[in-house]
Amino acid sequence: MEARLNMFASPLAGKILRHINSAGKAVTDSTLPAATQELVKIRASQINGCGFCLDMHTKDAAKAGETSLRLNLIAAWREAKVFTDAERAALELTEQGTRIADGSGVTDEAWAKAAEHYDEEQLTALVGLIAVINTYNRLNVITQQPAGDYEPGMFG
Repeated sequence: MEARLNMFASPLAGKILRHINSAGKAVTDSTLPAATQELVKIRASQINGCGFCLDMHTKDAAKAGETSLRLNLIAAWREAKVFTDAERAALELTEQGTRIADGSGVTDEAWAKAAEHYDEEQLTALVGLIAVINTYNRLNVITQQPAGDYEPGMFG
């Protein structure tokens, strides 16, 4: 499989990606737990069918110590006992924030659950992360970026 566009060779793509990466760095440097960040990236990428991001974030999460059990159960997080209440709240917000086109938007209940577990800075980071990963998913799905070759840390 070949990508429709070589996003790594395009000067314009480089400019665009630098700005998106800057937003992502702000989230990474926040107090939102790193494990939660990876769960959010993986769940949004599952929903959006982004193989490139799934390849990257499952490998990054595993390298950071995430268990294969938890990684394998992210898509079925509601039925799995391996996620904390805070992680569940983040995953629910991720799903609703990713599926906004389905018509219901983000419910007050989902927001309130997240607010029970995360302070204002962490909520800001969580919302920013959901937006950033959805942006990356769309870029990769539209351009059909192939998955499978990612090595943890290869992008810095």
